Amino acid sequence: MLNKNTLFAQDTLPRLTVTNISNHILISWVNPYTYLTTINIQRSFDSLKNFKTIGTVLNVKNKINGYADTRPPSVKMFYRVFISFEGGSYIFTKSYKPFIDTLKVLPDIEKLTQNIVIPWFVPSTRVYTGKDNNVIISLPEAHEKKYSLKFYDENGSPAFEINKITETYLTLEKVNFLHSGIFNFQLFEDGILLERDKIYIPKEEKMANGIKEQRRPIR
Repeated sequence: MLNKNTLFAQDTLPRLTVTNISNHILISWVNPYTYLTTINIQRSFDSLKNFKTIGTVLNVKNKINGYADTRPPSVKMFYRVFISFEGGSYIFTKSYKPFIDTLKVLPDIEKLTQNIVIPWFVPSTRVYTGKDNNVIISLPEAHEKKYSLKFYDENGSPAFEINKITETYLTLEKVNFLHSGIFNFQLFEDGILLERDKIYIPKEEKMANGIKEQRRPIR
């Protein structure tokens, strides 16, 4: 969270204020939302692609918040933010290039850099989380091709697998995953690896109570 004494004007999400302060890049914003679940900060040398996550905000519901990139590979990097909401929807902000600003009072950069760095991803177009947090499998050629799918938890342990997918559009209930978080998956076509990616299932109160009893294994 930004220091209250910071003499700085933040833009309002999904817009960002990205500032170069003594070669420290400050990404800051005012949060108008009450139903956020995730805010991840990303950077790239390119304004449109090759973005990588450099950190995530711990308290996403703070009204005024930000993140400090204290060791950017270049002061000409582009920055954007990934935002996910309750219900599974998400957006990427526009990309911003830092502008140089000389402030008399700097933000508390030490506090901002305590945010956790986690791996992130660009959602797959074939396997992804829907609005209700269930997992959608969209394979338009499923009637003609032989697809199979394997899911793993973050530690690499198998979660479950679907040996044969015959439907072009399939919904997996989130209770099959037992808990919220990131799950890795491998999609195969005729036994050959077609895609390796991740899905993210947001945390919900409903998932915390009685989920083990509700699980319906998929074969």
